[in-house]
Amino acid sequence: MPSSPALQISTLDSQSSTNNRNSNELLYTSSATNSDDDLVVARGPDISVSSRVAPPPIITTASIVNTTPRTPNRVRFALDDDTVEAAVGLEPEDDEDDDEDDAWENHDYARPDDADGRAPLLTGMMAPSVAFANDLDDDDDLMGHHRPKSGFFSAFVNMSNSIIGAGIIGQPYAFRQAGLGAGVFLLVSLTVVVDWTINLIVINSKLSGANSFQSTVQACFGKPGLIAISVAQWAFAFGGMIAFCIIIGDSIPHVVTAVVPKINEIPILWVLANRKAVIAIYTLGISYPLTLYRDIAKLAKASAFALASMIVIVVTVVTQGFQVPAADRGNFSLPLLTVNDGFFQAIGVISFAFVCHHNSLLIYGSLKTPTIDRFARVTHYSTAISCVMCLLMALSGFLTFRDKTAGNVLNNFPSDNWMVNVARLCFGLNMLTTLPLEAFVCREVMETYFYPDAPFSMKRHLIFSTGLVVSAMSVALVTCDLGVVFELVGATSACALAYILPPLCYIKLATKSRKTYIAGAVAVFGVLVMVISLVQSVLKIIHGGGGEGKCR
Repeated sequence: MPSSPALQISTLDSQSSTNNRNSNELLYTSSATNSDDDLVVARGPDISVSSRVAPPPIITTASIVNTTPRTPNRVRFALDDDTVEAAVGLEPEDDEDDDEDDAWENHDYARPDDADGRAPLLTGMMAPSVAFANDLDDDDDLMGHHRPKSGFFSAFVNMSNSIIGAGIIGQPYAFRQAGLGAGVFLLVSLTVVVDWTINLIVINSKLSGANSFQSTVQACFGKPGLIAISVAQWAFAFGGMIAFCIIIGDSIPHVVTAVVPKINEIPILWVLANRKAVIAIYTLGISYPLTLYRDIAKLAKASAFALASMIVIVVTVVTQGFQVPAADRGNFSLPLLTVNDGFFQAIGVISFAFVCHHNSLLIYGSLKTPTIDRFARVTHYSTAISCVMCLLMALSGFLTFRDKTAGNVLNNFPSDNWMVNVARLCFGLNMLTTLPLEAFVCREVMETYFYPDAPFSMKRHLIFSTGLVVSAMSVALVTCDLGVVFELVGATSACALAYILPPLCYIKLATKSRKTYIAGAVAVFGVLVMVISLVQSVLKIIHGGGGEGKCR
């Protein structure tokens, strides 16, 4: 055999070669500079090995800062010619400069200060909310399984869309509850906290070796932890379904009335302008059939449309606020300009908008190069852009309508404003396709908790799907106060997902340090916000207070 600079093999005598020719012969090539590093194992025809081979020269790659794999002595099987060439130090003929496609970069490498031997992250996962930007590879990777791939920009769009959802419409209402000065402070401060806890979920996954938020909490706190995370995720998704139904009723009738002003006088067709009828017809006629899909990944393509809709709404509120008649504007007071009595309720509304923690590991796993530093950059950019858009939305809406600001700020605008009606139409259509995604989350939580090992049942699937849609629609039919929904969901499930569970898991998994004390402070903050804002919201409902929502 010709010698190679990357491979040295001792020569056996002819008798030994004859006796071993029919066995499964292996060619070992060291992939690093010492005997404790990874081995690449490839089948070699008629090759026998009599001793450990010497290490080859170090192969450097510009995009790999530290190529020490997390798991020592991992054996990897190279079953094709290209991989064998790579193992012996030869460059494939069709190799391009795209180093991110290299198999080595599909893993989160350990850093010099990460030598505690903890388990690697498991990133072979995907969710409908991140599917549209992920280009699945048709060929198995070196580890033998598929994993969704997306670049930095696609991951940024996915996370931004997870944050800038229906909750952005309630940001002016949050400023009304907290007061202008306190509202700005809360929005910026909570953005920083949310950014930190999103990254904390990925760190917790690394520390525990779990591949999902649920598994991490369960690994830390056992069955009670699984119950807590299941209830929080279910409640957050179900609250979103209720909010989406309310938005459908708030948006579409305005558009229909603007197009056909006298539709209320037309027999039968008048139902298309009636709020309750619209909620029932559109939810059962469009959203419910889409909810029945077992795999609704195709619906995730609506994410691009959803993000565009949010931009249209923000631009509409900013530009059309100047044209609102003086009679529709409210008044300012000292509490409204400084700190108002709804400070803690405003935290719930803002938290509802910013919580995307249930998608954090899914977005992490969609990265082509899933490293903690790369995911941290995605998170920083996404939360910063979301904060700017929410701040712009909140200031424009609140400064225009002041103490009359509704939970859905679009309800404050007159029905004959064509640009606002375009925004309403986009928002309503977006909710019709987003509601099934939230129903999918609720259904999966119920299936995983109650029937973890059971095979698929169409009967159970229909019962869960129907029950979720009908119950969410029923709640939306008896209330039109979107602000109260934001407050209740934000005060309970959003606080648990964003401020309580991630820090508690980190305290459980990490060694005591300055960061664990910070995590403890965040967890205490989350508990206080949950209790105070929940009590305030319930008392407001009992005493007949509301968010000045208009049911038309």
